Amino acid sequence: MGLPVREQAKYWGVATAIFLMALWFLGGVMLPFLVGGAIAYFLDPVADRLERLGLSRGVATVIISVVALLIFILLALLVVPLLTQQLLALIDAAPQIFAQLQSFLTARFPQILDKSSVVHQTLLSIGDTIKSQGADLANRVLSSALTVINAALFIVVVPVVAFYLLLDWDRMIAHVDAWLPRDYRDTIRGLGTEINEVLAGFVRGQLTVCAVLGTYYAVGLAIVGLQFGLVVGAFAGLITFIPYLGAMTGGALAIGLALFQFWGQPGMIAAVVGIFALGQFIEGNILSPALVGHSVGLHPLWLLFALSAFGTIFGFVGLLVAVPVAATLGVLARFGVRQYLDSQLYKGVAGSGTDAK
Repeated sequence: MGLPVREQAKYWGVATAIFLMALWFLGGVMLPFLVGGAIAYFLDPVADRLERLGLSRGVATVIISVVALLIFILLALLVVPLLTQQLLALIDAAPQIFAQLQSFLTARFPQILDKSSVVHQTLLSIGDTIKSQGADLANRVLSSALTVINAALFIVVVPVVAFYLLLDWDRMIAHVDAWLPRDYRDTIRGLGTEINEVLAGFVRGQLTVCAVLGTYYAVGLAIVGLQFGLVVGAFAGLITFIPYLGAMTGGALAIGLALFQFWGQPGMIAAVVGIFALGQFIEGNILSPALVGHSVGLHPLWLLFALSAFGTIFGFVGLLVAVPVAATLGVLARFGVRQYLDSQLYKGVAGSGTDAK
């Protein structure tokens, strides 16, 4: 006989409280382990596929680790320095871009940009802010990222954690499965399978979509000669996991830069617009249906709320766990709704098939 609902709520409530307290007090310590676990989870299907080809789990893990190390070295030597250089150059050029925007609007819309108008004062304020804080902003972003991540420890610990978790992933899952309460084992397994499908469809699929689109946007903008094209394309791909936001933000930034750089060359501006239009077509009709699917159960608004809430409360660690927690809560909410629709509370006496008398 299973535990009463009140007892179950007590135990699961305590477990949830312990999890949240661990995030709150041990967030900085847990960060490398969370990232390593996410990497192992992402690469586990690759290891399983190599095992099906006849390799042992250890050999498969070593092959994956060597390939990942080579990719990391390539990114560290070629891509990251170039992106950082373009990011700093974009921030340095921002005051000049705003000055050109002000001159452009002043020349064509003088009645709107009168010195006493709100638009004129706003542009001046934005330009002054960027001039005074642009470089400091870039330095703070880079330095704060290094401070939060603690780069030296992060770079050493994450690969080690990912390696051992990937090596023992199936064994750990089997142990956890053996610890499940016997009265609720089938229910928990079903919920776990559904949560895994949501995460596999969204996290693994969406990260792949982000990587493909980021590479496509960066290379495409660089080919047409757009200044800062690499950093704009990488940024657009990075936030593609939030539907429509990546294309809208990256496209607006790229088109705005193209208007300044290619003014009087409508063909080049059209090429930039075409890159993002084609990217949206590829994402909506090829990448997302094939890699993410249509039924992952994560609404964009729910995802935005989870990212905002967990990021505000738990910082960078909260951003990492926001999507898994949102997916888990979504699955549990749907399970609760199914239970309610199948309950006497919803069906009532008439729906139970018994006589009300």
